[in-house]
Amino acid sequence: MSDLFDDLEDFGAFDDVVSGNVRDPYPELAKQRHETPIQRIDMSAMPGEEGKPVFIVYRHEDIQTMLRDNETYSSNMVIQIFGEVLGQGVMLGMDEPIHGRLRSLVTKAFTQKALARWEDEIVGRIGNELIDGFAADGKTDLVKTFTFPYPTRIIAALLGLPEEDFPQFQRWSISMLSFTVNPERGKAASKALIDYFTPILEARRAEPREDLISALAAAEIDGHKLEDEDIYSFIRLLLPAGVETTYRSLGNLLFGLLTNPDQLAAIKDDRSLIPQAIEEGVRWDAPLLNITRVTTRDTELGGVQIPQGCSVMPMLGAANRQEDRYPDPDRFDIYRQAKVPISWGHGVHVCLGMHLARLEMRTAINLLLDRLPNLRMDPDGDDPHIRGMVFRSPTSLPVLFDPS
Repeated sequence: MSDLFDDLEDFGAFDDVVSGNVRDPYPELAKQRHETPIQRIDMSAMPGEEGKPVFIVYRHEDIQTMLRDNETYSSNMVIQIFGEVLGQGVMLGMDEPIHGRLRSLVTKAFTQKALARWEDEIVGRIGNELIDGFAADGKTDLVKTFTFPYPTRIIAALLGLPEEDFPQFQRWSISMLSFTVNPERGKAASKALIDYFTPILEARRAEPREDLISALAAAEIDGHKLEDEDIYSFIRLLLPAGVETTYRSLGNLLFGLLTNPDQLAAIKDDRSLIPQAIEEGVRWDAPLLNITRVTTRDTELGGVQIPQGCSVMPMLGAANRQEDRYPDPDRFDIYRQAKVPISWGHGVHVCLGMHLARLEMRTAINLLLDRLPNLRMDPDGDDPHIRGMVFRSPTSLPVLFDPS
């Protein structure tokens, strides 16, 4: 089984296939935002929608309007595309009221108290262990040694999995994400994941522990608990949602800071700047440029008629660089007036894990600055840059520092 997943070492190749090797989509996005804020494309390759037009939405206010109206703009597309791997019960693809009930059950496992405990017992420990692996070297590629393994190991630890299973868990995660490129491997990974978790879930129901699976098994609202399939769907969603976006967001933030050494130095001296730096990183280059909704009825958005049953794609990356919201929007600037960027989503599907993601990024930046003195980009690195047309992140972050 495992040999199915062994060739997944090269992030660059994965990103090229899934997302395209595009360095800077922003000039084109800005042009579209000015000229056709809602762009109609008269063809769709989406499953079950061949021949229907697709609409791409570029303006912040229009995106906000549609994400607020989850009745007209359904999330069900996620189930149509990824249902086979993420399960029919995947929360990202649910509409109200089922989404709300499921979400409130899952939210019970993500309390402030739980976050505080995870910060002490899991997040900081894993960050330190990873840095231990390269702190003496004086140089490393932070994508390979830190930003990628960090959230994967955190999610695995939250779920209470044994450490030796982490690498396998990580490979399943990538395989499920690249399902659209390699469906067989995606489905195999999804099945392997359920086979793996079935005995664990049974054991936690019998003897709960202080981990996320036990919390999910115990969560109850109005006498209802989560079904096993709901729990499996949520665990499968944790991989792309909890690992993918966090690793990319952290990579983009580090790239912004390392290529603006004055801002990195400012944060080093004043750690209270970290939260606003995180929001700026997520705005300046979001881990995911666009998402998809499907219209449940004929509607009108920004003066454009949109028929029922069409895919509508909010282009978050365009909204994040809108000049009337963000002066000089292409510049990475941690001193901007704080606004929560649309990258976290909006409305009922606003990112469930955003508090955990912020905690992970805050902890990571603190640890890297504390433990890697004189941290800086390696001038002889292999042309590090952020890229991608769907997912965006640097495929490498070669850095130098004073060895400890």
